[in-house]
Amino acid sequence: MLHPAGPAAQTIAEVWWIMLASGSAIFIFVMALLFAALRRRPANSSDEGEKERGSRVWMWGLGLGFPIATLATLTIYGLYVGERLLPRETSDLVTVRAEARQWAWTFGYAEAPGLATEGVLHIPAGRPVNVEITSIDVIHSFWVPRLAGKLDAVPGHVNVLRIAAAEPGTYAGQSAEFSGRGYREHIFSVKAHDASSWAQFLRESTP
Repeated sequence: MLHPAGPAAQTIAEVWWIMLASGSAIFIFVMALLFAALRRRPANSSDEGEKERGSRVWMWGLGLGFPIATLATLTIYGLYVGERLLPRETSDLVTVRAEARQWAWTFGYAEAPGLATEGVLHIPAGRPVNVEITSIDVIHSFWVPRLAGKLDAVPGHVNVLRIAAAEPGTYAGQSAEFSGRGYREHIFSVKAHDASSWAQFLRESTP
């Protein structure tokens, strides 16, 4: 997921790096405060005024101001990222279907009714793809780390995930939901075609 190959995965990777940097900065800040507190000399009666002022700084600045500013920033950024990840209506949208079971995946294609592939999902590179995800037995999860986030495959229900591959290539996928013995081998791959090989795939694979 730290080597994204599509716009959704790129956004998720950016969030990961920002969370890592922010978490590290907060940890260093808190450790610095702890170090300063441990080195602070004992107060005496002549320091009461200074002690009171310091307490107000800790209470209002670090006790309330810092958390409120941090949470507000994270909320605004989360809304911005969520908006970026929303699927957009587009004329070049491709729709495929991913059906999970223990321990395999079957993929269908709206542009080629009757066509199904086992263990390999074929998509065109450079185009948005809606993956309609479901399961025929227990809950699984569709995840291609380099292309998008994960989404559960729920029996009797269809969840839709938008993915896209910027370049042709083969990308590893897996179920990210524990679903019993055999879960570790519940894998698949996504093959992204250029425009000509995608048309050839549909043409040659259609019954």
